Amino acid sequence: MLHKKRLFGLLTILMVLAIVLSGCAKGKATATEINLNLGTEPPTADPALATDTTSVQVDELLFLGLTDFDDKTLEVIPELATEWSVSDDGLTWTFKMRKDVYWVKYEPGKKPKKMRKVTAHDVVYGVKRTLNPETASDYAYVDYIIKNAEKVNTGELKDLDAVGVRAVDDYTVEFTLEQAAGYFPGIAGMWVNRPQPQEAIEEFGDKWTEPGNIWVNGPYLLETWEHENRMVMVKNPYYYDAKNVSIEKINWAMVVEASTAFAMYENGELDVAAVPLDDMDRVKADPQLSKELYIAPMLCTYYYGFNVTKPPFDNVKVRQAFSYALDRQKLIDTVLKGGQKPAKTFACPGIFGSPAEDPNFEGITFDPAKAKQLLAEAGYPDGKGLPEITLMFNTSEGHQKIAQFAQQSWKENLGVEVKLANQEWKVYLKTITEDAPQIWRLGWCADYPDENNWVLEVFHPTKGANRCKWNPDDPAAKRFMEVVEKAAASSDPAERKKLYFEAEKILCVDQAIIIPLYYYTRVVCTKPYVKRTYAPLGGEHIDKWTVEPH
Repeated sequence: MLHKKRLFGLLTILMVLAIVLSGCAKGKATATEINLNLGTEPPTADPALATDTTSVQVDELLFLGLTDFDDKTLEVIPELATEWSVSDDGLTWTFKMRKDVYWVKYEPGKKPKKMRKVTAHDVVYGVKRTLNPETASDYAYVDYIIKNAEKVNTGELKDLDAVGVRAVDDYTVEFTLEQAAGYFPGIAGMWVNRPQPQEAIEEFGDKWTEPGNIWVNGPYLLETWEHENRMVMVKNPYYYDAKNVSIEKINWAMVVEASTAFAMYENGELDVAAVPLDDMDRVKADPQLSKELYIAPMLCTYYYGFNVTKPPFDNVKVRQAFSYALDRQKLIDTVLKGGQKPAKTFACPGIFGSPAEDPNFEGITFDPAKAKQLLAEAGYPDGKGLPEITLMFNTSEGHQKIAQFAQQSWKENLGVEVKLANQEWKVYLKTITEDAPQIWRLGWCADYPDENNWVLEVFHPTKGANRCKWNPDDPAAKRFMEVVEKAAASSDPAERKKLYFEAEKILCVDQAIIIPLYYYTRVVCTKPYVKRTYAPLGGEHIDKWTVEPH
């Protein structure tokens, strides 16, 4: 949510909805099974390669991180690590690890097999593999805070051992940073830094994540992966906390259409489902469904990005015009209907340093007159002379409805015709990474609750994903880089907030590199017999859920 997830994004998956959930398998689940929906084929189950919320959800259940986040408080809590400490200068972080975690290999139809214990060496291998240029991890940039990580990942340094991570002993791992970062424990637990099984990876190569090949250490084993169809996970009997894992089997569907998934939910085939936009009013009015409905803010933002190298969006006034021409509140009131909030910043409320709720941050709000004026100033009065423009989104009924709203708004308020195009999620992620169209959609969900995870890791022209293709030699880009790098290095909260205010203003207003549309809410129905948590960061902790007899 890529994305995070996050890129949430889907950062970066279904729009109004929850990052996961609504499910599979025909027939009702038993008391120890649950039927959920991933919403699409996961692009990968490899922690080093995951960039989107679907893949992160899979990794969350199969692999442990050094740390995790408390679902209620957002506090960083131990997972694979038992404790951690930082040096006085803030540059060296030391994590002590559990000694009762095993790699487990499961060949379907056979008994799961303990391979060996998970050690600090596996963490070191995982971090270095993520940063190895040969791995081609699109999310490696989140580790650039680690000493020499950027130089190694970009090929400036050829020695992987130069990366600032080492095993002090079998159960102690140490990270050395480029600069102090109080938020590092959150980064240390991210999927790209989870221990990875070198033996399985070297034996099976790209196929190491397939059932029968994969080694895992989390609460669940991978039993089935029928690509583009379904996935089944079963409880890991050798998981250190297996006695507290109630749900023994997770049946995952990969139903893209929200309406289909919700029909399955109403038919008793799914236990959790996001609510489609067209059904929102009906669900709210239904005496039973309304009780099963849960709406709450999420640490995610839905946005449109521009490829600033492609005309006409190489012109800042055109980008600003398209942003001013969108009525975000009308989108929420007439299309989304899920209690979302209009976005004026990239980072949403609840993220440290975000000016989302700062009354002094004006942002770009709906102003069709100003939009028309800016378009005329750019040399395109009433849209005359514009080249063909395409808005692309990943295949989804919800994303399509939002795109149609934007298309109609730009036609009414600017006189501009915009074509719509869509691609399946996995293909779409590749497209917007390699050669993004003029306008494209994505969501971003927090990997850890700090602005650094948003402005620097997503839009920094050389250290971030930079899907907008922002030229680092552009004066505004240079200032943006200077500001976010200074904020990352500062330990003064007041200074960091001031710098992030400026960074968001450059990104969303002065240069309008993106159009922030709305801050997500989770809009999901859950069957009353499912007792669950709601993860504000990362994947859902289904190992902590229970299913009552029904």
